[in-house]
Amino acid sequence: MKVCILGDGLTSFTLAKALIKLGINVDIFSSKNVKNQSKNRTLGISKNNIDFFNQNILNTNSLSWGINKIEIYSENLKNDKLLNFENSKKELFFVLKNYNLHTLLIKELKKNRLVSFKKKIKYTDLIKKNYNLIVNCDPHNYISKKFFFKKLDKNYNSYAHTTIINHDKLLKNNVAIQIFTKDGPLAFLPVSKNETSVVFSSRGSKNFDFKNFINKNNKKYKINKFNKVFSFKLISSNLRFYHHKNILAFGDLLHKLHPLAGQGFNMTIRDIRELIKIIHFRINLGLDLDSSICSEFERKTRHKNFIFSNGVDFIYEFFNFESKMNNKFLSKSLKLIDKNKSFKNIFKNIADRGLMN
Repeated sequence: MKVCILGDGLTSFTLAKALIKLGINVDIFSSKNVKNQSKNRTLGISKNNIDFFNQNILNTNSLSWGINKIEIYSENLKNDKLLNFENSKKELFFVLKNYNLHTLLIKELKKNRLVSFKKKIKYTDLIKKNYNLIVNCDPHNYISKKFFFKKLDKNYNSYAHTTIINHDKLLKNNVAIQIFTKDGPLAFLPVSKNETSVVFSSRGSKNFDFKNFINKNNKKYKINKFNKVFSFKLISSNLRFYHHKNILAFGDLLHKLHPLAGQGFNMTIRDIRELIKIIHFRINLGLDLDSSICSEFERKTRHKNFIFSNGVDFIYEFFNFESKMNNKFLSKSLKLIDKNKSFKNIFKNIADRGLMN
């Protein structure tokens, strides 16, 4: 059995690592150089997903930084705390640098005889190779433009700005902070005792004085250095159809989210878990991999992904509406939820596990 993966990102390499653990040969058509990637981008992985990653992909203990508490504030209430999530016994989620995880995955894959890295290939030549499955993680290639262009898109008319700040060392830098400002959501995500990732989604122009904005809203860190700022346009999307014959769309091609909840890669990990479960079941029955796997994956995940991504969009629009109306009622209502442990546990479990059964 042989699977082809198209793409260079974390999704491609994470899926490849999961597949070779099942004894499947994998060809990765990769073209980018990890050295050219930004070293100042981070991602958050939930506790449930990091456990799966460590057991089934590779151990991330040396790369990840645990977060035990999440505090949510609103500028509309003069930065009064709206919600507080914490667990003194275990971490809520973990923050990792994209570059470090990407580099480690490549290193591990290159050691394995089941993996081959290939250069770009034409679609017609790809089909001739008779792969059991082709997983397309590249939203910009010919296959995406020809077969996976029907999407439900939303343009936020916003830009995400992200960097890592170096600051004086803190004994415990394990609290993530989310502030819903009048200009957009701002998050501080600790990476180490003296480094914290900052992600801000500004409404309007890409040209935004990010550093001054951070200084204005930072009440905790004594900043020594701003690393290079990375900016990108914010668009959410949900793919209407997940596959064409034995070609399965995957990763950001399936769903792109607003970054305020940090759930993008978490959704992808959940997709990988479901796909691996389907493939593993087929292998145990002695069946070949074919296009029916793609159909089953779509049937089991598309509705969950759609509901979850729209839930993230609802959170954004909730605070966006309040900001436009200059009304404090919505934020005050969240303070009531903060006092209800049952509601908070529901939110915590969804953020950790998604809509998994």
